[in-house]
Amino acid sequence: MDIVELFKSLAEIPSPSLGEKDVSKKIMEYTYINGINAYLDSYENVIIKIPKNTEGKLPLLLSSHMDVVGNSSKVNICTSEDGKFLETDKTRTLGADDKAGVACALNLAIFLAKNPQIKHGGLEIVFTRDEETNMSGINNIDFSTLESEDVLVLDSDALGNFEIAGAGYTKVDIEVTTALGGHSGNDIADKKRYNAAKLMADLVSKLPNGLYKKENGYTITSCNLGSIVAGATDIGIERLLDKKEIEKPYSKTLVSFCADNIINTCAFAHYSLRSSVKKYENELLSKFQKQIDKFNKKYQNFANAKMTTKVHMLPFEKSDNQNMANIAKIAAKKINLEIKVQPFHAGAETHIYANKLNKNNVKFRPILLGVANIYSMHSPNERMEVESLKKGFEFVKEIFLEYNK
Repeated sequence: MDIVELFKSLAEIPSPSLGEKDVSKKIMEYTYINGINAYLDSYENVIIKIPKNTEGKLPLLLSSHMDVVGNSSKVNICTSEDGKFLETDKTRTLGADDKAGVACALNLAIFLAKNPQIKHGGLEIVFTRDEETNMSGINNIDFSTLESEDVLVLDSDALGNFEIAGAGYTKVDIEVTTALGGHSGNDIADKKRYNAAKLMADLVSKLPNGLYKKENGYTITSCNLGSIVAGATDIGIERLLDKKEIEKPYSKTLVSFCADNIINTCAFAHYSLRSSVKKYENELLSKFQKQIDKFNKKYQNFANAKMTTKVHMLPFEKSDNQNMANIAKIAAKKINLEIKVQPFHAGAETHIYANKLNKNNVKFRPILLGVANIYSMHSPNERMEVESLKKGFEFVKEIFLEYNK
Protein backbone atom coordinates (compact mmCIF):
# COMPACT_ATOMS: atom_id res chain seq x y z
CA MET A 1 0.00 0.00 0.00
CA ASP A 2 1.19 3.56 -0.61
CA ILE A 3 2.72 4.62 2.69
CA VAL A 4 1.82 8.29 2.29
CA GLU A 5 -1.86 7.58 1.66
CA LEU A 6 -1.91 5.14 4.54
CA PHE A 7 -0.41 7.80 6.82
CA LYS A 8 -2.97 10.37 5.70
CA SER A 9 -5.87 8.01 6.37
CA LEU A 10 -4.63 7.57 9.94
CA ALA A 11 -3.52 11.15 10.60
CA GLU A 12 -6.86 12.64 9.53
CA ILE A 13 -8.50 10.83 12.47
CA PRO A 14 -8.17 12.82 15.73
CA SER A 15 -6.75 10.62 18.48
CA PRO A 16 -5.91 12.51 21.67
CA SER A 17 -4.61 10.48 24.60
CA LEU A 18 -7.33 8.04 25.73
CA GLY A 19 -9.38 9.07 22.70
CA GLU A 20 -7.88 6.61 20.21
CA LYS A 21 -11.01 4.54 19.54
CA ASP A 22 -11.61 5.78 15.99
CA VAL A 23 -8.03 5.31 14.83
CA SER A 24 -7.78 1.84 16.38
CA LYS A 25 -11.02 0.98 14.55
CA LYS A 26 -9.43 2.13 11.29
CA ILE A 27 -6.34 0.01 11.95
CA MET A 28 -8.51 -3.02 12.65
CA GLU A 29 -10.33 -2.43 9.34
CA TYR A 30 -7.01 -2.54 7.49
CA THR A 31 -6.01 -5.77 9.22
CA TYR A 32 -9.39 -7.40 8.48
CA ILE A 33 -9.30 -6.44 4.78
CA ASN A 34 -5.79 -7.87 4.43
CA GLY A 35 -6.41 -11.06 6.40
CA ILE A 36 -4.05 -10.09 9.23
CA ASN A 37 -4.51 -11.48 12.73
CA ALA A 38 -5.18 -8.57 15.10
CA TYR A 39 -7.07 -7.93 18.31
CA LEU A 40 -7.67 -5.35 21.02
CA ASP A 41 -6.24 -6.26 24.41
CA SER A 42 -7.98 -5.53 27.71
CA TYR A 43 -6.79 -1.90 27.59
CA GLU A 44 -7.74 -1.50 23.90
CA ASN A 45 -4.17 -1.45 22.65
CA VAL A 46 -3.96 -3.03 19.19
CA ILE A 47 -1.94 -6.25 18.95
CA ILE A 48 -1.01 -7.68 15.53
CA LYS A 49 0.62 -11.07 15.05
CA ILE A 50 1.81 -12.52 11.78
CA PRO A 51 2.95 -16.09 12.48
CA LYS A 52 6.31 -17.38 11.36
CA ASN A 53 6.50 -19.47 8.18
CA THR A 54 9.99 -20.83 8.75
CA GLU A 55 11.81 -22.43 11.65
CA GLY A 56 14.90 -21.22 13.46
CA LYS A 57 13.98 -17.54 13.60
CA LEU A 58 12.47 -15.36 16.32
CA PRO A 59 9.74 -12.82 15.54
CA LEU A 60 10.56 -9.10 15.45
CA LEU A 61 8.41 -6.66 17.42
CA LEU A 62 7.46 -3.21 16.11
CA SER A 63 5.84 -0.74 18.49
CA SER A 64 4.21 2.68 18.01
CA HIS A 65 1.61 4.74 19.84
CA MET A 66 -1.77 5.77 18.43
CA ASP A 67 -2.38 8.91 20.49
CA VAL A 68 -1.14 12.35 19.49
CA VAL A 69 -0.68 15.70 21.18
CA GLY A 70 -3.86 17.61 20.38
CA ASN A 71 -7.59 17.53 20.92
CA SER A 72 -10.54 15.98 19.08
CA SER A 73 -10.83 18.78 16.52
CA LYS A 74 -10.73 18.05 12.80
CA VAL A 75 -7.34 17.38 11.22
CA ASN A 76 -7.12 19.21 7.91
CA ILE A 77 -4.07 17.77 6.14
CA CYS A 78 -2.39 19.92 3.52
CA THR A 79 0.63 19.61 1.26
CA SER A 80 3.16 22.44 1.39
CA GLU A 81 3.49 24.71 -1.64
CA ASP A 82 6.73 23.01 -2.71
CA GLY A 83 5.11 19.58 -2.32
CA LYS A 84 7.79 18.37 0.05
CA PHE A 85 5.88 18.34 3.32
CA LEU A 86 2.59 17.25 4.85
CA GLU A 87 1.20 19.71 7.37
CA THR A 88 -2.12 21.03 8.66
CA ASP A 89 -4.01 24.27 8.15
CA LYS A 90 -2.18 25.48 11.31
CA THR A 91 -5.21 24.95 13.53
CA ARG A 92 -3.78 21.90 15.28
CA THR A 93 -1.00 19.30 15.26
CA LEU A 94 -0.46 16.89 12.36
CA GLY A 95 0.14 13.90 14.62
CA ALA A 96 3.13 12.49 12.75
CA ASP A 97 4.24 11.64 16.27
CA ASP A 98 3.44 8.81 16.13
CA LYS A 99 1.15 8.14 13.14
CA ALA A 100 4.32 7.92 11.00
CA GLY A 101 5.45 4.98 13.12
CA VAL A 102 2.00 3.40 13.08
CA ALA A 103 1.80 3.70 9.29
CA CYS A 104 5.22 2.10 8.74
CA ALA A 105 4.52 -0.83 11.07
CA LEU A 106 1.03 -1.43 9.65
CA ASN A 107 2.32 -1.19 6.09
CA LEU A 108 4.94 -3.85 6.80
CA ALA A 109 2.19 -6.17 8.05
CA ILE A 110 0.21 -5.52 4.86
CA PHE A 111 3.34 -6.10 2.74
CA LEU A 112 3.95 -9.49 4.39
CA ALA A 113 0.29 -10.49 4.03
CA LYS A 114 0.52 -9.80 0.29
CA ASN A 115 3.86 -11.58 -0.09
CA PRO A 116 3.50 -14.93 1.72
CA GLN A 117 6.52 -16.32 -0.15
CA ILE A 118 8.85 -14.26 2.07
CA LYS A 119 10.31 -16.55 4.71
CA HIS A 120 10.42 -15.12 8.22
CA GLY A 121 10.20 -15.93 11.91
CA GLY A 122 7.08 -13.85 12.52
CA LEU A 123 6.12 -10.25 13.10
CA GLU A 124 4.54 -8.83 16.24
CA ILE A 125 3.16 -5.29 16.34
CA VAL A 126 1.94 -3.29 19.33
CA PHE A 127 -0.01 -0.05 18.90
CA THR A 128 -0.45 1.60 22.28
CA ARG A 129 -2.74 4.19 23.78
CA ASP A 130 -1.93 7.20 25.95
CA GLU A 131 1.82 7.44 25.38
CA GLU A 132 1.86 11.23 25.37
CA THR A 133 0.40 11.70 28.86
CA ASN A 134 0.80 8.75 31.20
CA MET A 135 2.13 5.80 29.14
CA SER A 136 -0.79 3.84 30.52
CA GLY A 137 -1.14 1.90 27.26
CA ILE A 138 2.32 0.34 27.29
CA ASN A 139 2.06 -0.24 31.04
CA ASN A 140 -1.07 -2.30 30.49
CA ILE A 141 0.45 -4.62 27.87
CA ASP A 142 0.61 -8.29 28.79
CA PHE A 143 4.25 -8.81 27.85
CA SER A 144 3.99 -12.54 28.53
CA THR A 145 2.04 -12.87 25.25
CA LEU A 146 4.97 -11.55 23.18
CA GLU A 147 7.71 -13.85 21.89
CA SER A 148 10.08 -11.28 20.36
CA GLU A 149 13.32 -10.27 21.99
CA ASP A 150 14.26 -7.40 19.67
CA VAL A 151 11.92 -4.40 19.60
CA LEU A 152 11.91 -1.44 17.22
CA VAL A 153 9.98 1.43 18.76
CA LEU A 154 9.16 3.61 15.75
CA ASP A 155 8.93 6.93 17.55
CA SER A 156 11.94 9.18 16.92
CA ASP A 157 11.64 12.55 15.16
CA ALA A 158 14.36 12.10 12.52
CA LEU A 159 14.81 9.50 9.78
CA GLY A 160 17.80 7.28 10.49
CA ASN A 161 17.98 7.92 14.22
CA PHE A 162 18.95 4.59 15.76
CA GLU A 163 18.86 5.25 19.47
CA ILE A 164 20.39 2.56 21.65
CA ALA A 165 19.95 4.01 25.16
CA GLY A 166 17.65 6.49 26.84
CA ALA A 167 17.79 8.43 30.07
CA GLY A 168 15.77 7.35 33.06
CA TYR A 169 13.88 10.01 35.01
CA THR A 170 14.15 10.41 38.78
CA LYS A 171 12.36 13.12 40.75
CA VAL A 172 14.38 14.60 43.60
CA ASP A 173 12.77 16.63 46.38
CA ILE A 174 14.69 18.57 49.02
CA GLU A 175 13.11 19.99 52.15
CA VAL A 176 14.72 22.47 54.54
CA THR A 177 13.12 23.08 57.94
CA THR A 178 14.21 25.37 60.77
CA ALA A 179 13.65 25.13 64.51
CA LEU A 180 12.50 28.70 65.02
CA GLY A 181 10.33 30.98 62.94
CA GLY A 182 9.08 34.38 63.92
CA HIS A 183 7.99 37.82 62.83
CA SER A 184 9.95 39.38 60.00
CA GLY A 185 10.16 42.63 61.94
CA ASN A 186 10.21 41.96 65.67
CA ASP A 187 12.35 38.82 65.52
CA ILE A 188 14.61 39.61 62.58
CA ALA A 189 17.63 40.47 64.74
CA ASP A 190 17.69 37.07 66.47
CA LYS A 191 20.55 35.23 64.75
CA LYS A 192 19.19 31.86 65.87
CA ARG A 193 16.08 32.33 63.73
CA TYR A 194 17.30 31.10 60.36
CA ASN A 195 15.07 31.69 57.34
CA ALA A 196 14.45 28.38 55.57
CA ALA A 197 14.06 30.10 52.20
CA LYS A 198 17.48 31.74 52.49
CA LEU A 199 19.06 28.49 53.66
CA MET A 200 17.50 26.65 50.73
CA ALA A 201 18.89 29.23 48.33
CA ASP A 202 22.35 28.77 49.84
CA LEU A 203 22.06 24.98 49.62
CA VAL A 204 20.81 25.00 46.03
CA SER A 205 23.71 27.21 44.99
CA LYS A 206 26.06 24.41 46.05
CA LEU A 207 24.17 21.55 44.40
CA PRO A 208 24.94 20.34 40.86
CA ASN A 209 22.69 21.57 38.07
CA GLY A 210 22.73 21.02 34.31
CA LEU A 211 25.05 18.66 32.43
CA TYR A 212 26.86 16.08 34.57
CA LYS A 213 28.22 13.45 32.13
CA LYS A 214 28.77 13.47 28.39
CA GLU A 215 30.09 10.62 26.21
CA ASN A 216 31.02 10.77 22.54
CA GLY A 217 29.37 14.16 22.27
CA TYR A 218 26.02 13.03 23.76
CA THR A 219 24.50 13.98 27.10
CA ILE A 220 24.34 10.92 29.36
CA THR A 221 23.47 12.34 32.79
CA SER A 222 22.01 15.68 33.90
CA CYS A 223 19.91 17.28 36.59
CA ASN A 224 17.60 20.28 36.47
CA LEU A 225 16.23 22.50 39.23
CA GLY A 226 12.51 22.72 38.53
CA SER A 227 11.24 24.86 41.40
CA ILE A 228 11.90 26.43 44.79
CA VAL A 229 8.92 27.17 47.04
CA ALA A 230 8.75 28.89 50.43
CA GLY A 231 6.31 31.18 52.21
CA ALA A 232 3.24 29.52 50.72
CA THR A 233 1.07 29.54 53.85
CA ASP A 234 -2.26 27.73 54.09
CA ILE A 235 -4.09 31.06 54.34
CA GLY A 236 -2.27 32.47 51.34
CA ILE A 237 -3.05 29.45 49.18
CA GLU A 238 -6.70 29.49 50.28
CA ARG A 239 -6.92 33.16 49.25
CA LEU A 240 -5.33 32.30 45.90
CA LEU A 241 -7.79 29.45 45.29
CA ASP A 242 -10.71 31.76 46.12
CA LYS A 243 -9.79 34.06 43.24
CA LYS A 244 -12.09 33.57 40.28
CA GLU A 245 -9.39 34.57 37.84
CA ILE A 246 -5.66 34.11 38.27
CA GLU A 247 -3.36 36.49 36.44
CA LYS A 248 -0.51 35.24 34.30
CA PRO A 249 2.29 34.42 34.76
CA TYR A 250 0.96 32.05 37.42
CA SER A 251 4.29 31.77 39.23
CA LYS A 252 4.37 35.50 39.81
CA THR A 253 0.79 35.44 41.11
CA LEU A 254 1.68 32.60 43.48
CA VAL A 255 4.59 34.60 44.89
CA SER A 256 2.32 37.57 45.54
CA PHE A 257 0.18 35.38 47.82
CA CYS A 258 3.17 34.04 49.77
CA ALA A 259 3.86 35.58 53.16
CA ASP A 260 6.72 38.06 53.51
CA ASN A 261 6.03 38.95 57.14
CA ILE A 262 7.26 35.64 58.56
CA ILE A 263 10.67 34.08 58.97
CA ASN A 264 10.16 30.92 56.93
CA THR A 265 10.44 27.61 58.76
CA CYS A 266 10.24 25.41 55.65
CA ALA A 267 11.31 25.55 52.03
CA PHE A 268 11.17 23.04 49.19
CA ALA A 269 13.16 22.45 46.01
CA HIS A 270 12.26 20.04 43.23
CA TYR A 271 14.71 18.56 40.70
CA SER A 272 14.53 16.20 37.76
CA LEU A 273 17.48 13.88 37.19
CA ARG A 274 17.98 12.10 33.87
CA SER A 275 20.55 9.41 33.14
CA SER A 276 20.97 6.49 30.76
CA VAL A 277 23.71 5.04 32.99
CA LYS A 278 22.65 4.11 36.52
CA LYS A 279 26.21 4.41 37.86
CA TYR A 280 26.35 8.09 36.94
CA GLU A 281 22.94 8.74 38.44
CA ASN A 282 24.13 7.23 41.74
CA GLU A 283 27.26 9.39 41.60
CA LEU A 284 25.17 12.51 41.13
CA LEU A 285 22.81 11.63 43.97
CA SER A 286 25.84 11.05 46.20
CA LYS A 287 27.02 14.59 45.45
CA PHE A 288 23.57 15.89 46.44
CA GLN A 289 23.69 13.91 49.69
CA LYS A 290 27.21 15.09 50.49
CA GLN A 291 26.13 18.73 50.35
CA ILE A 292 23.05 17.99 52.44
CA ASP A 293 25.19 16.24 55.08
CA LYS A 294 27.53 19.26 55.21
CA PHE A 295 24.50 21.55 55.56
CA ASN A 296 23.08 19.51 58.46
CA LYS A 297 26.42 19.50 60.24
CA LYS A 298 26.75 23.28 59.89
CA TYR A 299 23.24 24.08 61.12
CA GLN A 300 22.87 21.30 63.70
CA ASN A 301 20.07 22.02 66.19
CA PHE A 302 18.88 25.01 64.14
CA ALA A 303 17.98 23.65 60.70
CA ASN A 304 17.73 20.37 58.84
CA ALA A 305 17.73 19.35 55.19
CA LYS A 306 16.54 16.03 53.79
CA MET A 307 16.33 14.56 50.31
CA THR A 308 13.80 12.10 48.93
CA THR A 309 13.89 10.48 45.50
CA LYS A 310 11.23 8.82 43.39
CA VAL A 311 11.93 6.90 40.19
CA HIS A 312 9.56 8.22 37.54
CA MET A 313 11.00 6.08 34.74
CA LEU A 314 13.75 3.47 34.78
CA PRO A 315 16.60 4.02 32.30
CA PHE A 316 16.83 2.25 28.97
CA GLU A 317 20.45 1.11 29.14
CA LYS A 318 22.57 0.10 26.17
CA SER A 319 22.50 -3.62 25.35
CA ASP A 320 25.70 -5.59 24.91
CA ASN A 321 24.06 -7.35 21.94
CA GLN A 322 24.99 -5.44 18.78
CA ASN A 323 23.17 -7.70 16.31
CA MET A 324 20.35 -5.25 15.60
CA ALA A 325 22.76 -2.36 15.09
CA ASN A 326 24.71 -4.42 12.55
CA ILE A 327 21.50 -5.41 10.75
CA ALA A 328 20.35 -1.76 10.64
CA LYS A 329 23.67 -0.66 9.11
CA ILE A 330 23.35 -3.26 6.33
CA ALA A 331 19.70 -2.30 5.71
CA ALA A 332 20.54 1.41 5.62
CA LYS A 333 23.34 0.86 3.12
CA LYS A 334 20.94 -0.92 0.76
CA ILE A 335 18.72 2.16 0.52
CA ASN A 336 21.55 4.71 0.73
CA LEU A 337 20.52 5.99 4.14
CA GLU A 338 22.89 7.38 6.75
CA ILE A 339 21.97 6.27 10.24
CA LYS A 340 22.94 7.79 13.58
CA VAL A 341 23.63 5.26 16.31
CA GLN A 342 23.30 7.29 19.49
CA PRO A 343 21.69 7.58 22.94
CA PHE A 344 18.89 10.05 23.63
CA HIS A 345 18.25 12.14 26.71
CA ALA A 346 14.52 11.67 27.18
CA GLY A 347 11.89 9.05 27.88
CA ALA A 348 9.98 6.78 25.51
CA GLU A 349 8.26 3.40 25.48
CA THR A 350 11.70 1.85 24.96
CA HIS A 351 12.25 2.35 28.69
CA ILE A 352 9.29 0.14 29.55
CA TYR A 353 10.31 -2.64 27.16
CA ALA A 354 13.91 -2.55 28.42
CA ASN A 355 12.75 -3.48 31.91
CA LYS A 356 10.23 -6.19 31.00
CA LEU A 357 10.44 -9.90 30.16
CA ASN A 358 8.86 -11.63 27.17
CA LYS A 359 6.95 -14.92 27.02
CA ASN A 360 10.17 -16.86 27.51
CA ASN A 361 11.34 -14.74 30.48
CA VAL A 362 13.96 -13.01 28.34
CA LYS A 363 14.51 -9.26 28.60
CA PHE A 364 13.46 -7.25 25.56
CA ARG A 365 16.17 -5.42 23.61
CA PRO A 366 14.51 -2.22 22.38
CA ILE A 367 15.74 0.41 19.91
CA LEU A 368 14.15 3.81 19.27
CA LEU A 369 14.02 4.21 15.49
CA GLY A 370 13.30 7.28 13.37
CA VAL A 371 11.15 6.66 10.28
CA ALA A 372 10.45 10.24 9.17
CA ASN A 373 11.74 13.78 9.51
CA ILE A 374 9.22 15.63 11.65
CA TYR A 375 9.56 19.34 12.40
CA SER A 376 7.87 21.55 15.03
CA MET A 377 6.43 18.42 16.61
CA HIS A 378 3.53 18.89 19.05
CA SER A 379 2.63 22.30 17.60
CA PRO A 380 0.18 23.64 14.97
CA ASN A 381 3.23 24.23 12.76
CA GLU A 382 4.13 20.55 12.73
CA ARG A 383 5.11 19.15 9.34
CA MET A 384 6.57 15.92 8.00
CA GLU A 385 8.87 15.44 5.03
CA VAL A 386 7.06 13.18 2.53
CA GLU A 387 10.13 11.52 0.99
CA SER A 388 11.53 10.75 4.42
CA LEU A 389 8.42 8.73 5.31
CA LYS A 390 8.75 6.73 2.09
CA LYS A 391 12.38 5.99 2.86
CA GLY A 392 11.52 5.28 6.48
CA PHE A 393 9.17 2.49 5.46
CA GLU A 394 11.79 1.03 3.13
CA PHE A 395 14.25 1.12 6.03
CA VAL A 396 11.88 -0.80 8.32
CA LYS A 397 11.16 -3.32 5.56
CA GLU A 398 14.87 -3.88 4.81
CA ILE A 399 15.63 -4.32 8.51
CA PHE A 400 12.94 -7.00 8.73
CA LEU A 401 14.20 -8.81 5.65
CA GLU A 402 17.82 -8.67 6.84
CA TYR A 403 16.75 -9.80 10.33
CA ASN A 404 15.28 -12.94 8.76
CA LYS A 405 18.25 -13.94 6.60
